[in-house]
Amino acid sequence: MNDQIDKLFGRRVRVRACGLCWEEDKLLLVNHKGLTNGNFWAPPGGGVDFGKSVGETLIHEFKDETGLNIEPGEFRFICEFINEPLHAIEMYFDVKRLSGEMTLGTDPEMPVDTQILSDIQFMHFREILDLPILERHGLFTHFPSEKSLKSASGYWKI
Repeated sequence: MNDQIDKLFGRRVRVRACGLCWEEDKLLLVNHKGLTNGNFWAPPGGGVDFGKSVGETLIHEFKDETGLNIEPGEFRFICEFINEPLHAIEMYFDVKRLSGEMTLGTDPEMPVDTQILSDIQFMHFREILDLPILERHGLFTHFPSEKSLKSASGYWKI
């Protein structure tokens, strides 16, 4: 794990807002370098700052990471992500793409010289499941199909 990530986010619980942005049968994912020894694909999202709503966080994170303007939609589920030294409570929402051109952005919480975002793609669910298990967010181990993820609700521990 990148030392900067450990310093910024390690050994404390973070509350994150994450968005599920579907286009036809593909889900938008961002690849992060430095969270693991290789790739780490996950839906866009980020930490909720004091005084900022979850909806504002989703809008801001999507714009920063993907270049897309979105509208937050229905709340879906919560994942508790624990992978020492990281611990996050992640709230997942449907999001609707409104406008913007998809471009790989930056993680606003990381310094310019240590950016961790390396790729962005809409992926078929089968492509996601075909990724090595350590290279995809743990939420994909709980949902064996696109349909199961789209209808998910409740609490999931990753």
